[in-house]
Amino acid sequence: MADPSLAAVLHLLRAHARIEESFSAKLGAVHGLSLKETLLLMHLGRAERERLSRVDLAKRLSVSPSTVTRMAAPLEKLGLVGREPDTRDARLAYVTLTLAGKTLVEHAIATLERLSGETFSDRWSLQEIERLTALLGRLTAGQPGSLTG
Repeated sequence: MADPSLAAVLHLLRAHARIEESFSAKLGAVHGLSLKETLLLMHLGRAERERLSRVDLAKRLSVSPSTVTRMAAPLEKLGLVGREPDTRDARLAYVTLTLAGKTLVEHAIATLERLSGETFSDRWSLQEIERLTALLGRLTAGQPGSLTG
């Protein structure tokens, strides 16, 4: 392939798909959550007052607000998230993290840390991982809601 930028993007897309599939399966087996559901809970956990509007969650997850609605509904039935109306605008509601959701996401983060370590442990040095983190961080600079900071 002649274009190194295209090759890099294709490698990133393939890596993303493999990581999402693997992590979702393992998170599902241990915690009953997909990777995207875990990320949704993580964003709520890092947000001020542990709540975000569906639009803000959508931006942070790079999905549509309707996807957030579909993702939040089963989490709400499980008692992991709740809904909180805006006191000034009746059209606006927030997705909130419940105590059960907070506990579960703390455990899921520990699993994510272990899975992340396993992803790189047999082929990358610590310096390479730090460099990759810095390079990928440049791709996402300026986007809302980083979970790495």
